[in-house]
Amino acid sequence: MRMKRVAAVAAAATLALGMAACGGDDADEGTGAGSKSFAAGSTMEKLNKAQKIKVGTKFDQPGFGQKGLSGKPEGFDVEIAKLIVKELGIPEDKIEYVETPSKVREDVIVNGTVDLVAATYTINDKRKERIAFAGPYYEAGQNILVKKDDTTITGPDSFKDGAKKVCSVTGSTPAEEIKKYVKDVGTQLVLFDTYDKCRDALKGGQVDAVTTDNVILLGYVAKDEASFKLAGDNFTKEPYGIGVKKEDTDFRNFVNDTLEKAFNDGSWKKAWDDTAGKFGAELGSAPTVNRY
Repeated sequence: MRMKRVAAVAAAATLALGMAACGGDDADEGTGAGSKSFAAGSTMEKLNKAQKIKVGTKFDQPGFGQKGLSGKPEGFDVEIAKLIVKELGIPEDKIEYVETPSKVREDVIVNGTVDLVAATYTINDKRKERIAFAGPYYEAGQNILVKKDDTTITGPDSFKDGAKKVCSVTGSTPAEEIKKYVKDVGTQLVLFDTYDKCRDALKGGQVDAVTTDNVILLGYVAKDEASFKLAGDNFTKEPYGIGVKKEDTDFRNFVNDTLEKAFNDGSWKKAWDDTAGKFGAELGSAPTVNRY
């Protein structure tokens, strides 16, 4: 009997060791410097060794990047950033989120304040003069938010008579686009640093409308259906990308690889369904990343 007990203890120890070894394989799921291997000197290697990363995102956009009860931003952009961080082998709790309004997105990348930006960041040629984009990972479209009982604004042409004020955010693509439709930019276009301020100005009657991407506006509608609605159809296409340093081609390629993996393994769709998808916007098919 004593021999049987010794054998049983030995077998249990062997099983425990085996389970521990199997547990070591889980490191490849993303949390530990030893779980990933990257080219020497690459941004990926530096971030992996440091076991921390700074991500620029919005703090005021429902469904994409809005500060939640946890004190951290939540939304589709945040989840996309987490997928990238996981592939770097860095734990989620080692992400430092930096609030990144539209007007400073290029600055924080160029200055090295953050390692990447995921912030409803429309890819365009002007921005590519200073930074680089991975993606796109989603295509939005510009629209207009008005009060629920407003029947006078039906689309961007409604601003051409010069009578209506529209609000957007400094440094944003929507702010530039709406200039094509207003009669007097100086008096009709009101700019703030966040869309929350635009929403509050609309609700308080200081402006007649807010314009930005449809998915952002749908978030405001979902949170206050009694006050707001969208006016008309989307009138632009806004491909969202991940901003990185212009010269860092290897890191951009890594992010593109990660996005394509997420498109294929279902994690991209899950990120959408858990966040912005709850507001009724369509995800559509996975976009083709632009490996320029």
